[in-house]
Amino acid sequence: MSSRHSKPIRGLESTMTSPMFEGRFGRMFRNLEAASFGKTDAENLANLAALGKAMSADFEKPKDGKDEEESGIPALYTYFGQFVDHDITFDPASSLQQQNDPDALLDFRTPAFDLDNLYGRGPDDQPYLYKLDNHERLTLFLLGDRLTGGDPHARDLPRNHAEPRRALIGDPRNDENSIVSQLQGLFLRFHNRFVEENDEMEFEEVQQLVRFHYQYVVINDFLPRFVHSSVINDLKTGGHYDRSKLKFFHWKNDPFMPVEFSVAAYRMGHSMIRPGYRLNDEILRPIFPVPRHRLKKGLSGFRAMDPAFGIDWGRFIDIDNRRDDNKKRRLQFAYRIDTSLVDPLKHLEPVVSNKPFSLAQRNLERGWRLGLPSGQSVAKAMRIPREKRLSDEDILIGKAVEDEPKGNILDVADGAFENNCPLWTYILAEAMHNAEPSKEGGEIDTPKLGPVGGRIVAEVFLGLMFGDPNSFLSVDPLWKPDSGSDYRLRDFVRYALGR
Repeated sequence: MSSRHSKPIRGLESTMTSPMFEGRFGRMFRNLEAASFGKTDAENLANLAALGKAMSADFEKPKDGKDEEESGIPALYTYFGQFVDHDITFDPASSLQQQNDPDALLDFRTPAFDLDNLYGRGPDDQPYLYKLDNHERLTLFLLGDRLTGGDPHARDLPRNHAEPRRALIGDPRNDENSIVSQLQGLFLRFHNRFVEENDEMEFEEVQQLVRFHYQYVVINDFLPRFVHSSVINDLKTGGHYDRSKLKFFHWKNDPFMPVEFSVAAYRMGHSMIRPGYRLNDEILRPIFPVPRHRLKKGLSGFRAMDPAFGIDWGRFIDIDNRRDDNKKRRLQFAYRIDTSLVDPLKHLEPVVSNKPFSLAQRNLERGWRLGLPSGQSVAKAMRIPREKRLSDEDILIGKAVEDEPKGNILDVADGAFENNCPLWTYILAEAMHNAEPSKEGGEIDTPKLGPVGGRIVAEVFLGLMFGDPNSFLSVDPLWKPDSGSDYRLRDFVRYALGR
């Protein structure tokens, strides 16, 4: 795999040059020029800061009840997406607790849907993640302290005795907040139940089938939730995903992780985060603390879970019927994919993030430092029909709510982004023009990733799956769970809960 540049990445000459991309990171569009938004580094950073500010919403308190910004996608999919990201990438800069560390790109995890964030290096190499049952035959995951308030069998992750107590899991990033932490716990419980119900199977057999169920959810439920149906259908033949339909994601030996995916397209989930979440009858908190508005406690992680934080999963995923007349118990939905991030992500605390403290600004700077091309140049390279490409007038900055006032990319930084929109912003703006009804949200028109963003995400997902000789698409592409082809994340959750 060759690099598209021979020159160093901007601002990182002393630590990273493009030959580094001979590793597991790479580019889908190697021949496109890096986008620039000013004549100097300082001017670039100032203009990106202005755009980051425009893409950050005003403060709103966490609340119960229906919300105009909700999509038709249940809220758990946002954090399932974070879990997936931690499975296929190991770029500490994607974690809210880490700096942009370009050297970390060299230490990249397996780009495959293999649940190494769950299984780690396995029971032989990391035995402290596992336990043997009384017969010393079945390999189960350790679970932590009991949690109350939601599922009666909820448990925290297993933890050491340091201060604060750190989770003993395959990827520490899955303790980043209270929601993804408890989702990791559900994966532990899914594995344990599968072992107990199939006690004749060897560990490797169980591991493979758990992976298959997860992979099936990823491409048959999760992916269509976020990517427009026209993009999904274009990647199928006879109703099945077709490797020959991949036009832009190619590799010689093993799949790599494209930066256009990891630094731009797949960061769509940041716009789907709600200001806060209700975990159970008693706990409604912002996703991160907002001290200036007297919200000093959030759902931050990397410490022992508050025992009262047990999640009632019916508030996050459609595992049962919830009536809207009980605002506290209703199913919460992810926010719409758009060019607006909620306020708790605008002023992250120093304990959560290093500068800049605005997540939108950090994403934009990251894309610039890694030399991403503009959204317009990628759309042209993908040969998107002219009528489906976004003009500057189409790139709206704000919430994807009908009556909500929105700005325009041309209004930011004195026109610095004219016909030159950062790829991440372009992909979010594109979704605002590609909405589809979602039944779970009561036929809400839900923005989905379009011909640029959706194609990048879908091709990378499928490419990683087809490129893995142990995935179900490679081993048995017609495989499906015993419950049938309509298997979804809610079915995975129900099984983990013992239902």
